[in-house]
Amino acid sequence: MPKGSSVPGNNGPESGEQRNGARAACHLVAWIKSDSKAILAIHTHMVALNPRLSVTHNGHNTWKLHISHVQLNDSGSYMCQVNTDPMRHQSGNLDVVVPPDILNEHEMNSLEGGVANEGGNVQLMCQATGVPEPTVQWKRENGKDIVVRTEGREKQVVKLVEGERLVLNQVQRTDMGGYLCIASNGVPPSVSKRFDVQVNFPPNVKAGNQLVAAPVESHVLLTCIVEAFPTPLNGWHKHDGMKLYEGEKYTIMEEKLNAYTWQLNLTVKNLHKGDFGPYICSSINALGKSDARIRLQELHLPPKPTTTPTPYVPSTVKQPRRKQHYSHGKGHDAGKGGNGFSRDTYINNHIQENDYLGSLSVHEGGPGGNQMIGPNGATMGTGNGLGAGAAGNGNGGLEKPRNTQMPAPIPSRQPHWILNNKSHAVDIFSRRRTVAFVSCCLLMIYGLLMLLTFT
Repeated sequence: MPKGSSVPGNNGPESGEQRNGARAACHLVAWIKSDSKAILAIHTHMVALNPRLSVTHNGHNTWKLHISHVQLNDSGSYMCQVNTDPMRHQSGNLDVVVPPDILNEHEMNSLEGGVANEGGNVQLMCQATGVPEPTVQWKRENGKDIVVRTEGREKQVVKLVEGERLVLNQVQRTDMGGYLCIASNGVPPSVSKRFDVQVNFPPNVKAGNQLVAAPVESHVLLTCIVEAFPTPLNGWHKHDGMKLYEGEKYTIMEEKLNAYTWQLNLTVKNLHKGDFGPYICSSINALGKSDARIRLQELHLPPKPTTTPTPYVPSTVKQPRRKQHYSHGKGHDAGKGGNGFSRDTYINNHIQENDYLGSLSVHEGGPGGNQMIGPNGATMGTGNGLGAGAAGNGNGGLEKPRNTQMPAPIPSRQPHWILNNKSHAVDIFSRRRTVAFVSCCLLMIYGLLMLLTFT
């Protein structure tokens, strides 16, 4: 309860003044508690045997009633009375407020009610006193949600619950933790009390990875997650039942994640062939036992390549390949046993043929007819005449003389007519078409001359 003093009168904390000096000098002033009619003091003399009460007078016209260490039963109406005729008085009211306080009479029952098996019910009770009467609210520690479940398995998630009683139905392991009862009535300070909810359930073990692969001569970490309450006894062992202990070969660690969750770590060092196989992490408490299996197998790494330094070879510029030239007859391809086709040979033959046809000339002959002189001096007669070196065929014959001489070898220097690019090829073939056209014209003239001869 708050400490201090308060004197009723003039509705203030310190009241009860009598300012009529003349009458005060002739009459006495008394302090009375109105509800009990008890006289507390007359003038400066204390009547009530209460060491917390006292009266002061300024020697003129003011009296004050002092109450120290105010208590709740000090509340009420106080009256300052002057015994005049008629009597004169003045009253004041004292309201004593009390900050909230949480009672401990149900503490043991509340603690017992805060423990249940998973799926059971928990009931928490929090009673508070104070003036004015305080209100009670329930909140969960760390701002977590309170899950309120009904009998129909419907649940409601809230941040706070009002009332002295908190009922948790069908509790789950996630409901474990601290719950705060907060009482307040507008008089500081507000008070709170923590209730711990515990949910018992058997262990549940899960492997971080059921299959782990690692190469020989390496370290590997195996992990399990255990959920259980009360606190379980955890351990590692191999498939043959051999229990594993901390040492040079194994490192075993256990980390608590929350009130009911643990992480188990097993590090196997310097793996060899005998270390591969199943490993089992187990957990046991008063409600049951559980384990999980992790299979460790060998990881075969590809062999490391044996690399040798490669000597440095400076890069060289590739020279363009010179074209090979072939002569008539059995050329390079013929020497391989086949009739190979050479583009250069093809162009060379055609140019020689066109040169041959282009060198033909027509001359008027004697009685034997006209003559055509070839490039080698051979003559081709028309009509009844036979030119020298020509064979007759009917009235007149035309025979292309056979070139019995081998063409001169092509010099190593590239001739001007070999195709170097597309434009050169177009020029050569255009020249060939022109020569062919002239040859055709000459043949037509030759035919006309024959007709003239017959007529």
